Amino acid sequence: MGYPKVDVISKLPSGIIEAILCLLPIQEAARTSILSKEWRYHWTKIPKLVFIENRFQEWTDGPVLSAVEQYLNKPSERKDMAKRCKLLYAIYQVLLMHEGPIHEFTLDMEVDGSCVEIDHILHHLSKKNTLKILKLDLDAGIDEGHRLPISLFSLQHLTSLYLHGCALYQERSFNEFGCLTTLHLGSVWTDVKTLLRLLSSCPLLKRLTLDCECSVIFRSGDTTIVDLFKCLPLIEYLNVVLFIVECFAPKRLPKELPTALVHLKYLCVDSLCFMHIYALPFLALLIRSSPKLEKLKLVMIWALLHLIMLEHLKEFEIRNFSDAENELDFVRLILAKSPVLKKVTVSPYYNFDKDEEPQISEILFCSPCASPMVEIIVRR
Repeated sequence: MGYPKVDVISKLPSGIIEAILCLLPIQEAARTSILSKEWRYHWTKIPKLVFIENRFQEWTDGPVLSAVEQYLNKPSERKDMAKRCKLLYAIYQVLLMHEGPIHEFTLDMEVDGSCVEIDHILHHLSKKNTLKILKLDLDAGIDEGHRLPISLFSLQHLTSLYLHGCALYQERSFNEFGCLTTLHLGSVWTDVKTLLRLLSSCPLLKRLTLDCECSVIFRSGDTTIVDLFKCLPLIEYLNVVLFIVECFAPKRLPKELPTALVHLKYLCVDSLCFMHIYALPFLALLIRSSPKLEKLKLVMIWALLHLIMLEHLKEFEIRNFSDAENELDFVRLILAKSPVLKKVTVSPYYNFDKDEEPQISEILFCSPCASPMVEIIVRR
């Protein structure tokens, strides 16, 4: 005589069942409704909804590519549109059947221009008004991307907001994000006025990423870098691309900020190029204004340096040379881009190993040099 079967999982507390379902793709979670009557509506109460276009199961189960599609190695635009409509329809169905609060919502999909369905989704989420984490990755390629609606600013309980590949313009006033502590803007098209209003509406903001690269267009008037940091009194984590500085920088950056960034512990400056007019002044400004800084990360960019040519440079000197790889690359760049250079002096840092000085000289002498008459001196 065997032991009776016991449905242990169904007897778990609803909170644990919801946590388990949150770990499944949404379509798999929905399929649990066929297990039994007890499971029929469990999936409609999960607080975390994730929709990722490339992982959507109904797409991968579709028909085999046609001969033309196989030749081009991609499905037709018509099929892409049909699949996208299926995804959006599935999102609608889930939201209509969902019961209880939605705490986290993720949507990752390609959007060509405007997409009114996304507006409807955000409007529905704003009516529920329970969302704490929102992640929108609307890859628009080189285009400006979908312009987010005013309903986004009605999500007053957000603690984390991640936006990528979309447009953010808002002339009307909007509510304060009184709970927002984390804001990530990547490849977001906006203007200075909207950005400052957004930042100033987040009084508790502690983590900010402005990873906008060259796909972001800012239109500034009389605003300066000081106005930007006035909006960040509690900032602890800051990741900013150097390009952003151009949107706020006056002709001359201030030596220090009026109010120090006393909470800033982590600073990352991305796409940093020492040849950029604002690079070192901006970096110095932030370091001087961050008395409690614990970690500094610099992401150098060398890809554009091949466009530089120092046609009139005759003498170059670098002091406190530490033999760091990027410093050595920088000196080699000067040698390669200065056709009339006559003298290069490298003065190592005081704790530099004296035995390594000849090695540095040899490396520089063997490096490509645009000037046939340059003298290279490595000495203290």
